[in-house]
Amino acid sequence: MMDERAVTQPIEVPRPGESPEACIARIAALGDFATTPCGDGDMVWRIFGDGPPLLLCHGGFGRWTHWIRNVEFLSHHFRLYVPDLPGHGDSAVPPEPFSGPGVAAAVAAGMDTLLPAGQRYHIAGFSFGGIIGGCVAGAEGDRVETLTICGSNGLGLIRGEVTGLRHWRGVEDPAEIAAIHRNNLSKVMFGNPDNIDDLAVHMQTVNVVDARVKGRLVAVTNVLAEMLPKVSARLAGIWGGADCYARDYMEERRALFRAAQADAPFHVIDGAG
Repeated sequence: MMDERAVTQPIEVPRPGESPEACIARIAALGDFATTPCGDGDMVWRIFGDGPPLLLCHGGFGRWTHWIRNVEFLSHHFRLYVPDLPGHGDSAVPPEPFSGPGVAAAVAAGMDTLLPAGQRYHIAGFSFGGIIGGCVAGAEGDRVETLTICGSNGLGLIRGEVTGLRHWRGVEDPAEIAAIHRNNLSKVMFGNPDNIDDLAVHMQTVNVVDARVKGRLVAVTNVLAEMLPKVSARLAGIWGGADCYARDYMEERRALFRAAQADAPFHVIDGAG
């Protein structure tokens, strides 16, 4: 199923001395650009590589750049379809009322447009994107071969509480805004704050401004838990052992996956957020 072409050189993202803006522009230039209908406008897609189709769904308050460290490697094995999800980045907002299935409908329709009729594909979704990917897989049935969910909520399970977040709206000093985003990334996204680089801070600074829907309104529901039993695709979960929401409740998540598919792989990465 997977293209066996090897990546012969280490992939550094960003490259040494490369600014965040230059890094994003370089990776974007490796692929193609496409649009599909979304609400009253368009959904924007980046497409990379060659091989079996793989849909990558980013997290809340993000855009396609959430996958920027993965694009070069994965494009050696898959043809990647990496959208700005509806209401995020450069994509138009989805129709009201805002919901996981509503966003997923626009994503699935986009894949129907971009792929040949009936072609099967894989899905990987991070956080909010895992909820959307699950809704796509539940609706698309046998057309989706595999569904990999990374650190998502929407499971109707107990979540850890996050404290110490700071508000950035209304702050004018760019250095202070960057410090706020670095703080918030350390609370929610990164298990090790030392791994927060300038690229991560830049992405967060830009992406949160362009997010016009609140993914957490979907994250606090049990929509993904309700969808998992309907998924016929091969299911897998990947969680960070230091995930602030799940670290004290990991076995409940593993059990939910195994209840949906008894042999579903469920990987926990030590120290990751």
